[in-house]
Amino acid sequence: MKDHYSVLGVAPDASPGEVRRAYRQGVKAAHPDLHNGAARSVERIKELVAAWETLGDPQRRADYDRLRGYRHREKREEFNYPDFLRQRRDDPRSQARLIFYDLLNDNPEEALHIYGAFLATGDFDLARYLDREDFMDCAFLLAEEYESREEYLRAFELFAAIVRFERHKPYFRHFMADVFDHLRQLLCFRLPLAEDPDTVLSCLYQAVDWDFSRKDRAFIYRIAAEMCLKKGDRRGGLRNVQRGLALDPRLAGVRKIQQELGLSPAL
Repeated sequence: MKDHYSVLGVAPDASPGEVRRAYRQGVKAAHPDLHNGAARSVERIKELVAAWETLGDPQRRADYDRLRGYRHREKREEFNYPDFLRQRRDDPRSQARLIFYDLLNDNPEEALHIYGAFLATGDFDLARYLDREDFMDCAFLLAEEYESREEYLRAFELFAAIVRFERHKPYFRHFMADVFDHLRQLLCFRLPLAEDPDTVLSCLYQAVDWDFSRKDRAFIYRIAAEMCLKKGDRRGGLRNVQRGLALDPRLAGVRKIQQELGLSPAL
């Protein structure tokens, strides 16, 4: 039986967060695009995916552990890393590391509590206190937690930070598809129902220059047109619907906007 823990390079008592991070880093390191499609690279990807499919699912992991005879034991360490960080409450760098630690070790409520408290001070930038790769991983996990709690604007801000960092210097690479999947949902469906038009437009106008497909960018312009009309800006509504149709002449959902603007469907 394949030792999936060895494949991912984690211990049998690794937290789900540690397993996930090891899988993501392994796939990035082994991706065929970085190795000219080498056969060994393809095989390595298959091993990683198989390991993730088993260890990333709680029930399948439990069954696998029983077959392997693994027993999860509490780590007995003379030095308690999270306690050390918690004692340094006035040190932003230690608290940033604690946020990341808690997210990786399935303690999201505590991570969000610490992060929210520091944000409230008005002078806390997570990227300032973590190295670039850790920040991007931490931001992704934080954004997912905020999105699941329907705090969509905070989720967007974190995903947007990842996009900016990635554009400056690629790190997530093939995992950026996940980031854009989240952003697509936030921009087109979540934020328009949760925030005022000006806030939504600010987010949309940031996103139109990102690496979305033409079809997605067209849809973003359609949402922007709706937000403009919602606040009485007919000129902005016209400009955005025209931009959307220029990208996708068959853009869905524009007929109502055209009618409100007094335009024929053919513009």
